[in-house]
Amino acid sequence: MENTRYLKNDNNTGETWLKIDNACVYYGKNTALKNITFSAEEGKNIALIGPNGAGKSTLFKVLVGLLPLDSGRIFVHGFPVGQHKDCVAYVPQKEEIDWLFPITVSEVVMMGRFGKMSKFKKPSKKDLDIVYGSLNQMGISELASSKISDLSAGQQQKVFIARAIAQEPHILLMDEPFAGVDMSTIETILAFLDDSRKSNVTIIVATHDLNMAAKNFENILLLNKEIIAYGSSSEVFTQKNLDRAFGSHVLFLNGMAFVDECCPADRQNHKGDKND
Repeated sequence: MENTRYLKNDNNTGETWLKIDNACVYYGKNTALKNITFSAEEGKNIALIGPNGAGKSTLFKVLVGLLPLDSGRIFVHGFPVGQHKDCVAYVPQKEEIDWLFPITVSEVVMMGRFGKMSKFKKPSKKDLDIVYGSLNQMGISELASSKISDLSAGQQQKVFIARAIAQEPHILLMDEPFAGVDMSTIETILAFLDDSRKSNVTIIVATHDLNMAAKNFENILLLNKEIIAYGSSSEVFTQKNLDRAFGSHVLFLNGMAFVDECCPADRQNHKGDKND
């Protein structure tokens, strides 16, 4: 039976830029995603929440075409995923990047322009302006000539966000951008996300921080291989929903929720991304 519970009416809040319809992904006999159905409208900012092994990274990878669906459909601007490659920008987890690769900050950010550049031609003045504007927006223009291996964790995260900015996306996917960075970087990222929302960019950010998600995102997508709930933080962060997603690993203290990720229940059975 098709799951249509989280498909929004396209005429409610604006144009639907992203629609996922009964998406399923399997790693061998193990289910990574099951009957994922939801939509995201223009300018929405969504926090993707779930335990390790819930399928968050897998969802992002199928949205950008890095992994195939076993069943279901994904539409970007009404067209199947892959026909609007430059519309969707993806910032992966830092652990998935080879930081020892001999490349400079500006060269990484220029990668965001490749989809808009003519083959075998040098970057245009517009490309260069956008790259350095992206670096300025993240406050790292002075690092343009630095090797990425010489940067701090926070600086490295800003570089890959700048690459996403240079792509000029309509939809931005960010996988754990707040993990392992300092508070200054977190504040820079949150300010960038707010600016992007005002520019009608649709944003989905995976994070383990429930309280940050409730404070800074208008919609929450709670995932544990299937969608547990999708809506406002008050609708999603109920004891029942959090128990379904995290089991006994959620602690409530002074009105705040904290997740103990030391031993997620489904880690032993999950064969996909280790930080999914």
